[in-house]
Amino acid sequence: MPEVAPEARIGTEGGEFRERPIERIGEPRRWRNAERTRADLLEIATEEFAEKGFAGARVDEIVRRCGVTKNVLYHYFESKERLFVEVMELAYARMRKRQNEWSFADLEPKDAMAKLTIFTFEHFRDEPQVIRLLNSENLHKAKHIAMSGKIPDLYHPLIAAIRDVLAKGRAAGQFRADVDPVDLYITISGLSYFYLSNQYTLGYVLRQDLMAPERLKQREKHMVDVVLGYLRA
Repeated sequence: MPEVAPEARIGTEGGEFRERPIERIGEPRRWRNAERTRADLLEIATEEFAEKGFAGARVDEIVRRCGVTKNVLYHYFESKERLFVEVMELAYARMRKRQNEWSFADLEPKDAMAKLTIFTFEHFRDEPQVIRLLNSENLHKAKHIAMSGKIPDLYHPLIAAIRDVLAKGRAAGQFRADVDPVDLYITISGLSYFYLSNQYTLGYVLRQDLMAPERLKQREKHMVDVVLGYLRA
């Protein structure tokens, strides 16, 4: 196997930032794809922050795993804090993207609320890193996401969609009239978040496998019953 040359370092050409090519002896020089490098740094940083929290994650480990220098990371993200902000933005954006892939408009109000409840649970179940990232950020009292100008805006379309479904449900005589869409979304998120974030301790003290397939189906049904029972006119 050809010998790998030292890792890429920062270079400039005509005043423009470029990463030096990755070289293998006896092979043509290949320039590292800048967008791919940035995406790789975000993915690896997501894993590190989720596993160790903001305070415990180390930039040295992130760049080591990505195969770049600190200079490369700081070129893209300026600081560890800025990197964490973008990790959080990516986590929130992925959740909103999944929710945007289906529409409330085509569903009956009860079906829409049931689907939102199940979707929220399944997203947290399928993306456990999100729970750990949120746990870390709550320890810091939302200090880092407060630096983001994007995250609050991601929620506006969702809350507006919930408000529309509630209005349709009221007009159809299915839903009560005093439901606040923000309170409802917090409740739906809490039903999922608490169960999954405490699965190990609750599972131990209650002597149950909370992540067994049949148990997860039971949990989804319970959450839908709770939400629709609350909404019932």
